[in-house]
Amino acid sequence: MSANSLTATNEQGNVQTREDTRSNERFIRPAVNIIEDEESLVLTADLPGTTKESVNLHIEKGILTISAPARHQLSGTFVHREFELDNYYRQFTIPESLDHEKARADYVNGILTIRIPKAEAAKPRRIAVQVG
Repeated sequence: MSANSLTATNEQGNVQTREDTRSNERFIRPAVNIIEDEESLVLTADLPGTTKESVNLHIEKGILTISAPARHQLSGTFVHREFELDNYYRQFTIPESLDHEKARADYVNGILTIRIPKAEAAKPRRIAVQVG
């Protein structure tokens, strides 16, 4: 699985704008881990400051899109601030060997976990050797 050009880094760090010709919206690329096993592809994304209801996931034309607004949930005025929260946005190309219809997602304590099972034809299988 490969990330498309929207996940490229820039000089400002991890806060980027979408394509200049389309939008000036700022977004943060969430940190992501992707693990493949025999049954599925599992993607975990770090989305602090979001809620389960605000996370938007969709797969269209082989592209998985993760987006969510993030807000500081602390009251008061910042005295010192080392990280900023903004809208999260990230896209990935999803191979056709995955069963997009059976994808499911869980959100617990700021961690989004997406599991996309492999299509039956793509799963490895053992072939028995017959004697005679």
